[in-house]
Amino acid sequence: MIVSTKKLFAHAYGQYALGAYNINNAEQLMGLFRGNIESQAPFIIQISKGARKYTDKRLLEAMIRASEQIFPEAIFAVHIDHGDEETCLDAIRSGFYSSVMIDASDKDFAENMAITKRIVAAAHAKDVAVEAELGQLGGVEEHISVAEDRAHLTDPKQAEEFISQSGCDSLACAIGTSHGAYKFSGSQSIHFDILEEIQKLVPGFPLVMHGSSSVPAEEVERINAAGGKLKGAKGVDETQFKNAANLGVTKVNIDTDGRLVWTRVHREFFRDQPEVFDLRKPGEIFMNEYAKYIFHKNQMLGSAGQLEAVRQSLQFRK
Repeated sequence: MIVSTKKLFAHAYGQYALGAYNINNAEQLMGLFRGNIESQAPFIIQISKGARKYTDKRLLEAMIRASEQIFPEAIFAVHIDHGDEETCLDAIRSGFYSSVMIDASDKDFAENMAITKRIVAAAHAKDVAVEAELGQLGGVEEHISVAEDRAHLTDPKQAEEFISQSGCDSLACAIGTSHGAYKFSGSQSIHFDILEEIQKLVPGFPLVMHGSSSVPAEEVERINAAGGKLKGAKGVDETQFKNAANLGVTKVNIDTDGRLVWTRVHREFFRDQPEVFDLRKPGEIFMNEYAKYIFHKNQMLGSAGQLEAVRQSLQFRK
């Protein structure tokens, strides 16, 4: 059942964070749904601008609708990740999406505000929620590329003003994480002090962590052992997710980890079985491995076991 991110955030706030997982194909979708059903977790499906172009946005949307029928017990939202103004407006007009993220974080404060306001007006008219971003994460993810010297953390007082004036429904904060597989070096970590200050200024308002894949060392090691060259990849300590949830983070974006699982499965499969050319064989392995990963990730986020409580909450809110 596709539901509003607002309703999911209302239940999660202060208790746990929802996993927001990027998908690009059928194998990811099947693994994602299986993992969430097995862990009894509500979740968010994220579709990026790049994913909408990879095949065709209509194909992805049709696969999600089919997944909703295949897994009728699932409760989830469908979200546009890192959308520009054109992408967000197209998604709003479609009537399919629960929420959109307008990413104007590369603009100055005033222009970011103006763009976000336009998207909020269009989205709220269609009962679609809006995620905005203030501050800028470093790293590379699809069409997003920000040099580390241009990345900057979110200013809590600016966040309060931005939330109040823009009308956005959630805010992605730059708190030290970054996109891609190379997030941290040395002793760098999440700036919980920023989250804490924002929560004090806007209590109850849903916050979002981008660039939050954990980049498991075992996955990296297995990829490299099978011919990969991921040197020094390091991600977010997943034991910190619950601390973030306590400080108002209700949504945690995870994309890179899914790509690592896919890469590990396929590198190992074709290394060990070079004579095989049936794409379904590694696909079956990936779906199972990705489901296991989703199960584990939901446990770390605290969303595992919340499905029935969310269902009851939705019925009560009706």
